[in-house]
Amino acid sequence: MTELPSQRIMVARRTPAAIRVDAQNSAPWWQSAEPVRFNSDWKGENHDRDLETEVRVLWSAEMLYLRFVCRYQTVFVFDDSESNGRRDHLWDRDVAEAFLQPPDSIRPGDPAARSYKEFEVAPNGMWIDLDISPSGLADLSSGMSRSVHINEKGKIWTAELAIPIQSLTRNFDPNMPWRANFYRVEGNAEPRRYMAWQPTHTPEPNFHVPESFGVLRFSD
Repeated sequence: MTELPSQRIMVARRTPAAIRVDAQNSAPWWQSAEPVRFNSDWKGENHDRDLETEVRVLWSAEMLYLRFVCRYQTVFVFDDSESNGRRDHLWDRDVAEAFLQPPDSIRPGDPAARSYKEFEVAPNGMWIDLDISPSGLADLSSGMSRSVHINEKGKIWTAELAIPIQSLTRNFDPNMPWRANFYRVEGNAEPRRYMAWQPTHTPEPNFHVPESFGVLRFSD
């Protein structure tokens, strides 16, 4: 892989034990994971530290863990979902999002590498996971678990996700980097805030631009 600027690289740290996701009382191992932070829009413009998002990633042979710490100004969420918290069109409300592209997720006949997995979580814990391909989107049914906590005084909401590795890749090799991007959406009316770790630079907000993804590397 061509050497990339450090700001385009996210490092996932290996955790020595399984983690019970708990957004209010986070496991100490999260401190070993180097964070990435972003507070600009999908064009890399309009920085706003009051909307900063911090992302950390941990991994084991069985699980990928994501932790979002989101500064917010308002909270705009759905008040209905499936019984397990899943909600279609979750992106129409406030969310944190992860787009993950393991090497073997790129399918034959997909030269543009437009196949990847999408995970979203809302401040109230609603979620959706999707399998994205050139033919459209489908439910991933990853078996993801999650925990969310809102600190109203500090205006920060935190989400932790645990995603089974087997739902992401059939042949996990931590020596092989993945491609990934992380996003936030906030606001109850347009123009909403569409924020990205790696800007997509599209004329209108669009997160489905895999050629703009950064790199997720795995480290002990």
